Amino acid sequence: MDLTGKHALITGGGTGIGLAIAQDLAAKGCTVTITGRRQEVLDAVSTDRITGMAMDVRNEDDVVSKIAAAVAARGPIQICIPNAGIAEGRAVHKTELDFWRNMMATNLDGAFLTIRESLKSMRQTDWGRVIAIASIAGLRGLPGAACYSASKHGMIGLIRSLSEDYLGQPYTFNALCPGYVDTPIVTRNTTSIAQRAGVSEEKARDMMISANRHKRLILPEEVATAAAWLIGDGSQSINGQTIEIAGGHM
Repeated sequence: MDLTGKHALITGGGTGIGLAIAQDLAAKGCTVTITGRRQEVLDAVSTDRITGMAMDVRNEDDVVSKIAAAVAARGPIQICIPNAGIAEGRAVHKTELDFWRNMMATNLDGAFLTIRESLKSMRQTDWGRVIAIASIAGLRGLPGAACYSASKHGMIGLIRSLSEDYLGQPYTFNALCPGYVDTPIVTRNTTSIAQRAGVSEEKARDMMISANRHKRLILPEEVATAAAWLIGDGSQSINGQTIEIAGGHM
């Protein structure tokens, strides 16, 4: 696959799944803009093809201005990957409204704003791909994580609606739905789950591993490979789909 001349925008691109996708696309010739809230993290992984740009997906003004600047510097965005997100479980009866709103602002509002602003330049071109990094929790309820599951269900609804809006046009909208991936989010959640469940951190990590049907954590590179498939030649009829990456039928 040769993506020379294409510009990709990946939110949450400094670590984990976002970084794996950025590095894979850059290796295929793509010019990549990665965003995150910490410029030093982005700078540490930037290369001649990957440019880091601090951006808070919860802040509309920041998203509007930063994406416009990326387009001005590197051309229209033809690959948009809203990946920035937070994952934290909490029982509903213990969930404050601020917790709910921050989850929605990051996972759902952030995806909406990123896609909306990217479409402004993508629609001026003859080809585009939007791939949202959702979760298996967007397809079924995740115990103890109603807020997170709701945010990912909303993301999938957004993608499915956009695929209908652009039917017959050269743009596709799909969502990748991984299970537990070996990223810093899993590392952070290990401690959180251990505290909530009253178990050791080793047991907490095993609980996440066991939730994947093949009983291992998914590698970020596996998700990147799925994204490349949706971007590559012959993918134009894959639209409005949720691709499960969870080691087996869920």
